[in-house]
Amino acid sequence: MQSKATTVAQYLAELPEDRRAALSAVRDLIRAHIDPGFSEGIGYGMIGWSVPHSRYPAGYHCNPKDPLPFAGLASQKNHMSLYICPPSMGEPNAAADAEADWFRTAWAKTGKKLDMGKSCIRFKKLDDLALDVIAESFRRMSTDKFVALYEAARAAYTPKSRAEIQAMMAERKAAKAAVSQRPSTGSGRTTVVAKKAPAKKKAAVSKRPSTGSGRTGGVAKKALAKKVAAKKAARGQR
Repeated sequence: MQSKATTVAQYLAELPEDRRAALSAVRDLIRAHIDPGFSEGIGYGMIGWSVPHSRYPAGYHCNPKDPLPFAGLASQKNHMSLYICPPSMGEPNAAADAEADWFRTAWAKTGKKLDMGKSCIRFKKLDDLALDVIAESFRRMSTDKFVALYEAARAAYTPKSRAEIQAMMAERKAAKAAVSQRPSTGSGRTTVVAKKAPAKKKAAVSKRPSTGSGRTGGVAKKALAKKVAAKKAARGQR
C-alpha cells in the first residue's frame, strides 16, 4: 500500500486510527534512539530514515539521486512493516550477519514471535513487537557504522551473468517446489477430511428414503389392490 504523501504528517493522517497509533508509537521509539546523523522523511511510499547526501554524497547505488536508505516504517494491506536490517547485497557479510544474528537472538529471548522477511518485520499490532530489542538495534547502528557496512557489501558484490541468475532462479523454484511437496501434518489432515466428507455425505444421502421411489411403490400397491378387488367382485357376480 504505497502512499502518495509527501510528509510524515500526511502519511500518518491517511491511516486508520489503530494503525496511526501503532506506527506513531514505533516512530517515536525510533526517533528517541536513532543516530542523529540519519534524517527522517518520506521515501518509497513510506516513512523512512536515510543517510543524507550531505553525509554520503554518492547516495543510493540503485538511484544516486536518492539518499542512502537505512530504515522504513510502512502500513501495508494486511500488516505493518518495519525495515531495519543492515545491507548485505545478497553476499556473505560477516558484520551484517552478526547484527542479524544478534537481533534474532535478542528477540527470541523476549518470547515474542518474530515474523521477519528478508529485510522487514511484519506486525499487526504494537504488542507484536519486542520494543526494547528494536530500540537497542537502533542504538547499535551509527551513521558511520551503517555506511561502512553498505560500502563493504558493495565492494564484496559480484554482478552475476544472465546464466547465473537463471540458474539461481531455477534452484529457488526447485527448492520451493520441494517444500510444497513435503507432507504437512496440518494440511494432510485437512485433505483427508475434505476427501472423506463427500463420501460421508453421499452415504448419508443413500440412507434417506427416496421420495421418488416411495411414490412409485405406493402407486404400484394401489394398482395391485384395485386388481385384487376387481377379481373378487367378478367372482361374486358369477
